Amino acid sequence: MGIFSRLKTLFSSNINDAISKAEKPEKMLNQLLIDMNEQLVESKKAVAFAIADEKKLERETRNQFDLAEEWERKATLAVRAGDDDLAKEALLRKQEYDGHYLEYKKQWDAQKTSVNSLKEALMELQNKIEEAQRKKNLLIARAKRAEAQQKIQTTMSGMTGNKAAFETFDRMAAKVDQMEAQAEASKELADLSSDSDLEKRFAKLEKSDASADKLLADLKEKMKALPDKS
Repeated sequence: MGIFSRLKTLFSSNINDAISKAEKPEKMLNQLLIDMNEQLVESKKAVAFAIADEKKLERETRNQFDLAEEWERKATLAVRAGDDDLAKEALLRKQEYDGHYLEYKKQWDAQKTSVNSLKEALMELQNKIEEAQRKKNLLIARAKRAEAQQKIQTTMSGMTGNKAAFETFDRMAAKVDQMEAQAEASKELADLSSDSDLEKRFAKLEKSDASADKLLADLKEKMKALPDKS
């Protein structure tokens, strides 16, 4: 199993485990991102090792090629010197290094292909983690809204089921209405009593004034009838 296959399995395991434990979304997402970033660091190390191996194979491949070229140069020198036996020995050594070169070249090409695939996978993984980081806040906000709605719905359901509480409120409202009506009636009666008493006082005063006027008028008439003593 490749490193990224193992990483995918680990992520799936972490997600399933968090969901099965019914953890809060915010806590679960934060922990999941921590795990993902830790695995990303480990994956980068593994890719770095793969790149190092590829570079090592590249150097050894080039070294084998250079050695083969060097023995061919020596064979050429031997031929020019008229020493065919030495030239044959040199060519056999060249053939040996040619074989080594082809074997290393094969391994190097395979390693380069593997490294390129690992780089692409690593880049894809890093992009997905960055995308997950961007989505985290949106998911947390949605989760909090859902949690608040659920609490409100639960509260409303509990209140709807408790008819006695609503009936108590209705009775209290009716009682308060009655108290307000009684208070208004008492005030109205008090106002009426006050107005009646005031009217009686003015009527008495007016009656008193009228009697005094009549008495004064009668006295004056009586005085006119009396003989003048001056």
